[in-house]
Amino acid sequence: MEKMGSLSVQSINSALDSYLEGKNVRSEAQKLAQEILGLYDEVGDLTFDMILRYQPVASDFRLIRSCIEVSYGFTRFGRYAYDITAVRDMFGDLSECKNQVIYTLSGEIKQMISNAIQCFATLDLEKAKQLKTDEDLVDRYYNKHLPMLINSDNVKCALADALVLRYLERIADHAAFMGESVNYIVTGQRPSVR
Repeated sequence: MEKMGSLSVQSINSALDSYLEGKNVRSEAQKLAQEILGLYDEVGDLTFDMILRYQPVASDFRLIRSCIEVSYGFTRFGRYAYDITAVRDMFGDLSECKNQVIYTLSGEIKQMISNAIQCFATLDLEKAKQLKTDEDLVDRYYNKHLPMLINSDNVKCALADALVLRYLERIADHAAFMGESVNYIVTGQRPSVR
């Protein structure tokens, strides 16, 4: 799990930096996503083995289940990082694009991923709450700026930014879900659906 977290941070940071700096790191992102996916399979095998061998009690089972959920979140981080690099690769030179909201959200997303990993590693309920607050902030940015792109004069920039904004919004959702998994491990409760 620790290695998956580290690879997730590496993949997201690289993808966002490459998008904003105009570099092509698509093949590296694909390799990282594949490595994370391979580790996800290992986590699944280990959790299955733990269930069969040790017959866990409820609190242990919550941890095992959450490990599977969190490891899946890591695979999504890798996939979205790859998707961001694919946008950069597909659209080519995006230096004319302002990317202001992408710059702003990139820092927020990078911090959320680090906080989600720390939250899970330490089972910190305060960090779990903060992840939900951070997700709400990302959602507000997304909901505010996506409609603004419709009126953009530069279709290429608007399409690229819309795709990346969507990926960032989904990354935030998965980071917040990691916080919900921590809450489930510690309290046995899932948040109510809004």
